[in-house]
Amino acid sequence: MTHRGQAQLAIWSDIEPGQETDYLHWLTREHVLERVGVDGFLSGRVFRAEAGGKRRFFITYELQDAGVLAGPSYLARLNAPTPWSQRTMPILQNFARGGGPVVARAGLGNGSVVAPLRLDLAAAGLQDAGAQQALVQKVAGLDAVAQVWLMQVDAAGTGVQTKEKSMRRSVEGVFDGVLVVEALHAAGAQAALDGLLGRELAGAGVSDPQLFSASFQLDRRLAGLDGAN
Repeated sequence: MTHRGQAQLAIWSDIEPGQETDYLHWLTREHVLERVGVDGFLSGRVFRAEAGGKRRFFITYELQDAGVLAGPSYLARLNAPTPWSQRTMPILQNFARGGGPVVARAGLGNGSVVAPLRLDLAAAGLQDAGAQQALVQKVAGLDAVAQVWLMQVDAAGTGVQTKEKSMRRSVEGVFDGVLVVEALHAAGAQAALDGLLGRELAGAGVSDPQLFSASFQLDRRLAGLDGAN
């Protein structure tokens, strides 16, 4: 029986428009496949937006559990980047990365448009399980929302120094938690986002609220990898 992973890894980065073709080929022909081949990685999803002339991407990986972040299989990949990765890492701008356990989730399936919000859990009043679950349940009940999940960043697991990290010119952004609203269309995602920013998350230190559209998804089982969950 297949079970949903208990953790997520969330990544943001910008690139220049002229670099997009090679970047997308790297993601879809090598990088995401490489990542879902790591022990404990279950799937990878890529989302895209345009902002200020840049091409902005949000990538999230479903993980078996948070221990994968500092596990030997993942660290081995991070410390042995491929030649294509070595060319790509230095072009990434406004890079932010955090992974950890999913502390609350509601809804079914995946949406085609997502609003991923980096936030301060304490400022948002989301430090206890009851408040966390109440919020995701409320948002998941909104029109055209498929799923909502809240991830708390494991600072120790995310912060391990690696060769790949040292290659990026952009300083890695640090954040406490991630709330992701997955909707059926942009209007539904925007309505949920406006409501959150105007009410529940007002003053919660939300960073860079923006909508992203689905571009690519790869599940470990569909990649034909041994040991799939």
